[in-house]
Amino acid sequence: MELLVEPEDGLAPLMRQLKTARKTIDTTIFRFDMPEVQKAFEAAVTRGVQVRALIAHTNSGGEKRLRKLELELLAAGVILARSGDDLVRYHGKMLIVDRQVLHVMLFNYTRLDMAKSRSFSVSTRTKRLVQEALQLFESDLTRQPYTAKSVDLVVSPENSRAQLSTFVRGARQQLLIYDPKLTDPPMIKALQERARSGVEVRIIGRVGGRADACAIAKLAGLRLHARVIIRDSSRAFLGSQSLRKAELDQRREVGLITGDATVVKRLKAVFESDWAGTRAAVETSAVVTASPAAR
Repeated sequence: MELLVEPEDGLAPLMRQLKTARKTIDTTIFRFDMPEVQKAFEAAVTRGVQVRALIAHTNSGGEKRLRKLELELLAAGVILARSGDDLVRYHGKMLIVDRQVLHVMLFNYTRLDMAKSRSFSVSTRTKRLVQEALQLFESDLTRQPYTAKSVDLVVSPENSRAQLSTFVRGARQQLLIYDPKLTDPPMIKALQERARSGVEVRIIGRVGGRADACAIAKLAGLRLHARVIIRDSSRAFLGSQSLRKAELDQRREVGLITGDATVVKRLKAVFESDWAGTRAAVETSAVVTASPAAR
């Protein structure tokens, strides 16, 4: 497995994948504003690669751009489909290259997500995961029912609530979480139960509800566009779904659970660095807002 950390790793690793694809590129698109990625899709078609894109039927504020993108990609020979309207949103982000490499992305194809936000992507060549992702892609492309089979590919609304609840409740020592919109009451309750049982729970992001036993901080210096849970320094979840009801039960979201030691180690290192930054920001703010007498 390979982990990309944004904004540090930039666009280059993803572009290499697109430029070296030989047979197929399958991707989902929720937001898009990167001409270089569009050109890479079009260049792939020119060299004989079958490129298929599933474009969201809606997003907030960006539908006009999506419809324009559809026309441009169609003109270039990309095979397109628009997601169904049976779910509130199709927000999952996947890229599958040559039916051999699966990228589960937490970022959109946008400069905001990749250059100004904390986000991640994880890639795998594990055959069963690639095949499961292809089945999901084909089902959504053709608007056919999808049945989740893998416990490691986390798909909303099919299995994410059950899988992530089990994942959280399995913590014995520590949970480190990135989540910009953690509001689901059962999930908050599960985190509180873990914390009260002695598990260290730290959250970078925002929690909409009482989570008194958990430490919560705001990311400093970057926009947060990551949904990650690192459990006991040995397993991690990365995905497009926050722990909130809509993203667990009503939207298409895609994530991955991994025990890859290298991926988990780097994720934890990034989290700890970001957490240290939040502490420094809090301390600096306290000094700046102190009374003149205190200064």
